[in-house]
Amino acid sequence: MPAPPRPRSGPFHVRRQIRSPGSVIALALFGGVVPVAAQAPVTTSSARTADSTRTTPEQRYGDWVRRLDFRPQEYAFRRSNMIRLLRDSGGGVLLVPASDGRTHGETFRQLEDFWYYTGLEIPSSILVLDADRDRSILFMPETDHRFEDSGRPNDFPGRPLLGDYQLRSIAGIEEYRGMAEFDRFLSQRVRGRTVVRVNGGAPGALVEPELPAFGALDPIRTMTLRIRDAHPTVRMANAFEEIARGRMVKSRDEIQKLRIAADATAQAISSAAGVIRPGTDERSVRGAFEATCRALGSQSIPFTPIVKSGPNSLWPWRVLAAHYDRRNRPMESDELVILDVGCEIDGYVSDVGRTLPVGGVFSDVQREKLLVSTRAADAIIAAIRPGITFRELTRLAYEAIPDEEERYMQTPSFFGHHIGLSTGDPALIDEPLQAGMVFTVEPWYYNHDLQIAVFVEDVVVVTDDGVEVLTRDLARTPEELEALVR
Repeated sequence: MPAPPRPRSGPFHVRRQIRSPGSVIALALFGGVVPVAAQAPVTTSSARTADSTRTTPEQRYGDWVRRLDFRPQEYAFRRSNMIRLLRDSGGGVLLVPASDGRTHGETFRQLEDFWYYTGLEIPSSILVLDADRDRSILFMPETDHRFEDSGRPNDFPGRPLLGDYQLRSIAGIEEYRGMAEFDRFLSQRVRGRTVVRVNGGAPGALVEPELPAFGALDPIRTMTLRIRDAHPTVRMANAFEEIARGRMVKSRDEIQKLRIAADATAQAISSAAGVIRPGTDERSVRGAFEATCRALGSQSIPFTPIVKSGPNSLWPWRVLAAHYDRRNRPMESDELVILDVGCEIDGYVSDVGRTLPVGGVFSDVQREKLLVSTRAADAIIAAIRPGITFRELTRLAYEAIPDEEERYMQTPSFFGHHIGLSTGDPALIDEPLQAGMVFTVEPWYYNHDLQIAVFVEDVVVVTDDGVEVLTRDLARTPEELEALVR
């Protein structure tokens, strides 16, 4: 499922700053006045009173996070590699924001670029990768606002960040500064004509953000807008291509995490298949899938599991999601049900798809159309090797698709997408494949004339001499899929 990046709130969801005694506050785009991430710490008499009544010890980052997901050396390599890519393409400083840390009860998930380069789960921070001075700087708050509530000091005892030297030792970044220093740092670099670079989300020139009539900007566009407002002469550039080149090739440890996520997803699909029968509704299948993911260690589900049967199977997920209660129909015996689903374990995701017969047996036409999708996938997988491009793989897929079926299998680029920390990891469509790249292969088939849709999706990793299919043990042939349901 080529999922768009998840919208996340960030530390720069502001339009303009307003100064008041003792602090800097910001007028939010919607919802009133909120603290800016860059505000200086303020000590008040009420805060001192709260300190005197607190009985719970002040918390430390190391009390909650014992280690990073990877060795510090791997994060250091990622940062130095990105600095090299920036230097080779013109230099400047790359700004990588963290999430603002606010959730609505769901498990916190860091913004992916910040997570990739630091491994840290801290809020309202900015990593600066300085290609002109070959240096990494982490601007972070004095304290973690999520651990603070002046009315409940016993339950929210506070957690220092900037002054926590154990946290610094975990991260291994070269320099740490308070967020209150960031604006001054940026002003100095802008005056010096340094190019300020951000992840624009797609190749090409950096698109100037505009406030939407509905909804909100994502963290990068919000940050870009704020920088433009505060520094009209700033020179900004897009670093998406450099970020994609760095993140497209996974390390050995990343591939192992993706292998674990793919295996968990395969097991969860097999479990969900066990509840498929006439009369069962789609959400019950989804529930069985999610339960197995959680049992196998998933901290989060990377996207809402897509379970669609009968007439629902004919529509892409964006269309089905347009209405509140569309995705819960009871399945009927002669129908197909498509699972397009994934587990997430330790930050790395999977995205796998299978088509199953609700009644346990494919009809002749259903079997025939399933094989159209499967053979196109097989043609792609057989050709994967270092040096080939997605466009070449797409051409080979269409050679395997019968002419009369091509209208039902449309794609603007490639039947798949890179995965890693997200189901839409940054990628360049014309970049030759390299060993270590991980992506999906998913030739979808939507035949509205016959009212039949089928779908098979596998996760593959490019090796030195070919390809490894991470989902190879999951039922895939018509006979295997029928046996999975029976």
